[in-house]
Amino acid sequence: MTDTHYSGNPGLDAMLRETEIALPDLICALRALSNEAAQCILDLFAKAGEVAVSQKSDASPVTEADHASHQLLCRVLQELTPNIPILSEESTLEQLIGRRDWPVCWMVDPLDGTKEFLEGTGEFTVNIALIVEAEAVLGLIAAPSRGYLDLGIPGWGARRYALFADEADAELSTRPVDSSSALVVSASARHRAERVEVMLSRLSDVADGAQRLNAGSALKFCDVASGVADVYPRTSPCYEWDLAAGDALVRAAGGAVTTLEGAPIRYNQWDSLKAPKFVAAGDPRINYLDLIPDPDI
Repeated sequence: MTDTHYSGNPGLDAMLRETEIALPDLICALRALSNEAAQCILDLFAKAGEVAVSQKSDASPVTEADHASHQLLCRVLQELTPNIPILSEESTLEQLIGRRDWPVCWMVDPLDGTKEFLEGTGEFTVNIALIVEAEAVLGLIAAPSRGYLDLGIPGWGARRYALFADEADAELSTRPVDSSSALVVSASARHRAERVEVMLSRLSDVADGAQRLNAGSALKFCDVASGVADVYPRTSPCYEWDLAAGDALVRAAGGAVTTLEGAPIRYNQWDSLKAPKFVAAGDPRINYLDLIPDPDI
């Protein structure tokens, strides 16, 4: 089921009017695109040992799958919304000239979790966000190996759809913290164990202790949005394309995403595209900010 009722963001409403796209049609097109991108990545994942790999200037890996997904997403998004520029992790510097003057843009990570892709864990995603006046107003995270995509629009809600199958979709909702159970803290297996232990210790008083739930890439946002995890604190570096889709998704599902100072996340506003440290909370009533350890310690 796709509920066509939407009430919320004037910026998104204006974008829909200007592009002459109805919200249900936009959702349908993004779902089809996500299916295609997910299948493209899975086809290459099946022969990951043969996929060409190179290094970016920051020494992070980039693969044939990153480039294939990027090219597909950019082509289809440009056809869907010709007047909306695309800010992708794999965009060239030339393609991003003047980006801070873009009031609306797509923000895309064609393959979030390249290291997980190369290591064969399956913990990778495709992230698509729509940014309007520096706010993430739509977020989509496709999880090819898990077989679903999560889509959230603050003011409309969040839903989970099956990839590659015509199955009923389901509403996503974050969960309230249960003080009688352990708080589930989403983290990456790559996060330093001692750092996570400090985090768990600081957050244990929120409920009956705290436990770690590992997930790669943007899957941590999916776990918060679906009520599998309670909170995802991030004090290590990442980029705006790692965050934007998850930000919109968690907020659409009833949660909150803020900087460690409690401010909403703003996008494409600075020379650097590095994201601020943040906390994605399933239960917006809980003030986690005073409990999160200083990332510089």
